[in-house]
Amino acid sequence: MTSLFRYNLLLAVGWCALLGELSVPNLVVGFLVGFLALSISGPMFRGTRGYFTSFLRYGRLALYFAVEFFVSSMLVTWDVLTPKHKATPAIVAIPLDLEHPLQITTLANLVSLTPGTLSLDVSPDRKTLYVHAMFVRDPEETRRAIKNGLERLVKEAMR
Repeated sequence: MTSLFRYNLLLAVGWCALLGELSVPNLVVGFLVGFLALSISGPMFRGTRGYFTSFLRYGRLALYFAVEFFVSSMLVTWDVLTPKHKATPAIVAIPLDLEHPLQITTLANLVSLTPGTLSLDVSPDRKTLYVHAMFVRDPEETRRAIKNGLERLVKEAMR
């Protein structure tokens, strides 16, 4: 799997060389073109299915986070700019299904990066994440949203 990632990076740099300009957009397009080329030629490589499924899982996590980030940014911006504040802050305890410390850290960081939420602490037994959220109407709804959204996708991507 690591060698396919290296090939993909090599194809991305080759794409930039072909275009004559090394830039982030060219690298991203080159990486996607390389990914497509490698997925088409995938049968030539043995045991490469994991690379493609892992890449798609991380892509789904990134897309979900981008949407959550945008929606949360709009909610926080609206609440700050309007005279009537609708914030109902609360601290919510979220039981974790994640076991690996890297998965827990990734979830906590993604929660903290989302506007209007902040990871406060993880219990010593690593079974509960404490989150301060700005808009909590129902703690169970907030808990369910994080568990069914970010936690599930982090668990899928990082297995």
